[in-house]
Amino acid sequence: MIERVVKGKSGDLKTTSLIMVYMLSKALAISPLEVYKMPSSLVMDLLSVHGVIEKIKADEIDTAKNKMSGMKNVGNFR
Repeated sequence: MIERVVKGKSGDLKTTSLIMVYMLSKALAISPLEVYKMPSSLVMDLLSVHGVIEKIKADEIDTAKNKMSGMKNVGNFR
């Protein structure tokens, strides 16, 4: 069930909330209890920011991989 929710499939509210608390507490390196004390709007905003940052990181990694792959291919034609 948790894996389905993490992969973006539908799930119950309790599981979804638990995953959100876990993700935010890991991202901010704080206790899950601190996340529970936050207003839900702040939690959602912080998760949105975290998602954008993670996407940028993934894009940077893909760009670096493509550069490395391109360098390998250039070397094969010599």
